[in-house]
Amino acid sequence: MQNTSKQYDLVIDECRSLFVKKMSDYGSAWRILRLPSLTDQIFIKAQRIRQLQENTVRKVDEGEKSEFIGIINYSIMALIQLELGIVEQPDLSTEKATELYNKHSSMTKELMENKNHDYGEAWREMRISSLTDLILQKLLRVKQIEDNKGKTLVSEGIDANYQDMINYAIFALIHHSELDN
Repeated sequence: MQNTSKQYDLVIDECRSLFVKKMSDYGSAWRILRLPSLTDQIFIKAQRIRQLQENTVRKVDEGEKSEFIGIINYSIMALIQLELGIVEQPDLSTEKATELYNKHSSMTKELMENKNHDYGEAWREMRISSLTDLILQKLLRVKQIEDNKGKTLVSEGIDANYQDMINYAIFALIHHSELDN
């Protein structure tokens, strides 16, 4: 599992780097997005990945990797929004946003390590397409919870679903990196 931790960190480093660069370009304009808007952005990315996996012809020269990175970054933005609430104007410096990014990615990694221990790294035997389907399933769950105004009877909350999506997307990127080698 030591290798998983290192691979996980490499993926998060790449995602964080893109997040910081986009913060430099756009600031924290994403802070105005309500959770359903972020959920829809993640859904679009997951649907695109599924289409790429099912279609042999591609009309846009982008692969799955950038979409999985988008799922990770939008999910972390959603976790930040859950913590801070939505604002009318961008309000975070790059430094503060990066600090929050690190906090939520660290908490999500800790969740992964606990689940990975209990499940014995079962994700390593999963197909990337199955990880994509699980992300889509989590998105449908989040949409239902959002439609229920955040209320659940016995299920995990929205935050746990975003964390699971991050972890599934990271697992998919680890699989991609292993295929590339």
